[in-house]
Amino acid sequence: MVPGRLIHPARLQDAVTSAFADHGRMMAFFVDCFGPYPYASYDVVVTDDALEIPLESATLSTFGSNHATRDWENQRLIAHELAHQWFGNCLTAAQWRDIWLHEGFACYAEWLWSQEVGLDSTQEQAARHHQGLAAQSQDLLLCDPGPKNMFDDRVYKRGALTLHALRGAIGDEAFFAVLRGFVADHRHRVVSTSDLEKAICRVLGPTGGEQVRRTVLDPWLRSPALPPIPAI
Repeated sequence: MVPGRLIHPARLQDAVTSAFADHGRMMAFFVDCFGPYPYASYDVVVTDDALEIPLESATLSTFGSNHATRDWENQRLIAHELAHQWFGNCLTAAQWRDIWLHEGFACYAEWLWSQEVGLDSTQEQAARHHQGLAAQSQDLLLCDPGPKNMFDDRVYKRGALTLHALRGAIGDEAFFAVLRGFVADHRHRVVSTSDLEKAICRVLGPTGGEQVRRTVLDPWLRSPALPPIPAI
């Protein structure tokens, strides 16, 4: 078990206890998915004020009082910020153009958690967000979205769909081996998309990795057109 503190105003005791009731299970699930938690502890602060969005840093996430609920919109944020301990803090994009390695991974962690707790499956999440992306402009390159689009919601959702497509192409065993290897090989270092591609090659071999890069990753990362919805 990863030690940590849940820090909050006394008046929010019941709400915070309820909102974070599954946090230990969530941590254990992400350890299974991504490998060992990369720090010695994980603390959560819930402020007395409402906040527009939560914010994480290494070993710490801060939420507003408005986030202390059991509804999915806030539970997904709890999952998202925890996932950033692996993808964003332990592994940090060397260049801003690879911001999808933070946000796409954290977004996909939300979908994995949704399925784990019996809510929408990753496929249902993928279908809904693919439909949303299809209704938007097709002018974003995920591998280099540019300063104006760096935190565009399309980076989050298209990044998650890229991982879903990868998982569908190579299967769960290889997919999670890639994620765990990617984290283990670059622990507390900066990373790039090419590092992820190398992690895929280490699991699938050079020929398999190159095929996945060409047929799966390139259409999602290096072309603005939206590929068909991936299926698992």
